[in-house]
Amino acid sequence: MSTQHIWAQALLDPAHAAPNGLATWNHSDPVRRLAVHRNNVVVSLVDALAQTFLVTQQLVGEEFFRAMAQVFVRAHPPRTRVLAQYGDALPGFIARFPPAASLPYLADVAQLETLRLQALHAADATAMDPAAIATLLHDADALPSLRLRLAPSLHLLRSQHAAVSVWAAHQADSGIALEQVDLAQAESALIFRSGLDVMVWQADTSTATLVEHLLEHAALGEAIDHAFSADPAFNLSQALALLIRHELLVSAQGLHGNVH
Repeated sequence: MSTQHIWAQALLDPAHAAPNGLATWNHSDPVRRLAVHRNNVVVSLVDALAQTFLVTQQLVGEEFFRAMAQVFVRAHPPRTRVLAQYGDALPGFIARFPPAASLPYLADVAQLETLRLQALHAADATAMDPAAIATLLHDADALPSLRLRLAPSLHLLRSQHAAVSVWAAHQADSGIALEQVDLAQAESALIFRSGLDVMVWQADTSTATLVEHLLEHAALGEAIDHAFSADPAFNLSQALALLIRHELLVSAQGLHGNVH
């Protein structure tokens, strides 16, 4: 085990002994000094998580959240120096965290908050020219084989619970009361950046299915087939209009090459 790894363990977990050779300049107790530093490190990481997972914390309360976050921090230390992006593994951790089992939607709410952060920090991309999109959509022969590239900021959440409504109920002026939400209702959302704002757009099952397959680089015809299988009443024009309106189509690859 490397010296760096030994130090990392000692900084996060009091169960690990202080590294050999640890000393202080003023001859104070190095173990006690390390404990103070360890507490500062853990608190700073928990604070970073609390800034990202605002609704998750509101759902369980600050005391529960911070206790859970401390367990998470020790199991999942940061992999980069950018604390603003820390916590992408928290939703999976929550799903396996027994004390949170009474809130089955909690992990998906945390995943929504993770995707919002990823959308915020995603790379910029120039949307396709609307005239080029119109030309492509009018070519009935080429349409099924088109492969659309979507904006890097676009993410999809699919939940077996009403995670989107639960999150929305905690937003100012949403008009949604938490006590009126059917928690057992499955929901989906498109999460993307529009200008400087991150949008959470609740999507019907068929639109979510279309986007899911487009994100997996399926041909447009295949994605449309899956969307109609999910809901025979699928409105393709409405779904494409949503992607175009929010500038989420970046390029297309088809019979005649790439179009931007």
